[in-house]
Amino acid sequence: MRLAEAIAVVCDGLKTGAWLTRRRMLEYAVILLVLEIAAFLFFAAGTSGLIVPLDRPNASDFVSFYAAGTLANAGTPELAYDAAVHYAAEQSVTEPGISYNYFYYPPIYLLLCAVIARLPYVPAFVAFETASLAFYVSVARRILGEYGREAIVLLLAFPAIFWNAGLGQNAFLTAALFGGGTLLLDRRPVLAGLVLGALCYKPHFGLLVPVALAAGRHWRSFTAAVFSLTALSALSLALFGWESWSDYLAAAVSSRSIYESGHVFNAGYASPFGLVLSLGGTPPLAYAVQGAVTIACACWVAFVWSRGLSLPIKAAALISATIVSVPVILFYDLMLGAVAMLWLVRAGRASGFLPWEKSLLALLFVLPAVSGHLWQTWNPMAAPIFAALLFATVAAAARHEIARSATMGKMAGAEA
Repeated sequence: MRLAEAIAVVCDGLKTGAWLTRRRMLEYAVILLVLEIAAFLFFAAGTSGLIVPLDRPNASDFVSFYAAGTLANAGTPELAYDAAVHYAAEQSVTEPGISYNYFYYPPIYLLLCAVIARLPYVPAFVAFETASLAFYVSVARRILGEYGREAIVLLLAFPAIFWNAGLGQNAFLTAALFGGGTLLLDRRPVLAGLVLGALCYKPHFGLLVPVALAAGRHWRSFTAAVFSLTALSALSLALFGWESWSDYLAAAVSSRSIYESGHVFNAGYASPFGLVLSLGGTPPLAYAVQGAVTIACACWVAFVWSRGLSLPIKAAALISATIVSVPVILFYDLMLGAVAMLWLVRAGRASGFLPWEKSLLALLFVLPAVSGHLWQTWNPMAAPIFAALLFATVAAAARHEIARSATMGKMAGAEA
């Protein structure tokens, strides 16, 4: 076979996705999962000083949540927003000299942090990550419509899982809330709204939720989401007092300098805001680009949700747009992308996959593996590329469904 013919065969396979059989998917997922577990254990040993001595002790992002919870349990929740006191609390539960992990979450999140901090530090870490991962896997299996061990292997092989678990972050919880809320939307609209409203623990991630619900006229879900936000806010206010909210708002306003200054490594961002900064742009330019993208995403979500499209397409559109419309979204938050991809798979199974879609989904699946800390020095583009490529893939699926609906409508009108 000549080179040109071989290239044509490869391109045709990539276009149709015929190469991505179920057996191959499982085999590749097993290989990837084994490599990820080995790498995870190696890096865990390295960051613990078991391979080479460390210049200073390390701590995960989870220490921020745990320290805030200990301050809340001590009757001083407002001090979670006092950097000096919060840092001292972090060191008291780990080691002196660790890097400081800021806490910019609203007092709503303190409700969960206070519960977590009832356990000793290491068991709390393990319990939080295990429980939130189990929550995510349970939701993901229902979106996928598969419940066997093969599905679990495929889900666990997604690389962002290991970034999130290693850092002790909360992206499993965010992904589960997005997935669960959208999954329940048609069958249990009130419960869906309550679940989506719980995203207020990380409020910027819920930015486009009211746009989607209002555009789709899901008024029961919209009302339930408002109730959920109000109830959680009122509960946190009753337990932690107005001072905690006042200090949170002051800390949130001042956090801008942290995200602009490079304290959070710019290449870790998945957003246009972070991409502009990582390429040497100024903060005003980064905000201007992000603002334009966010407005465009809000308009696009409103358009998609107002067209009465299928739930998988609407859910994937909301989640993929959220990823690019939120300025502070980091590589471990690409867990949200997994939920959007699951909805795309569900849509493809129902009405057929578009040309190149299966191969693009396979690329998206592995791309977060090179988006974390180890690659950021020479690869600042992986996370933004993932976000942009996912958005484009969802947009193509949405346009296809809109065009198909229009065609069917014309055919029905002609028959009438």
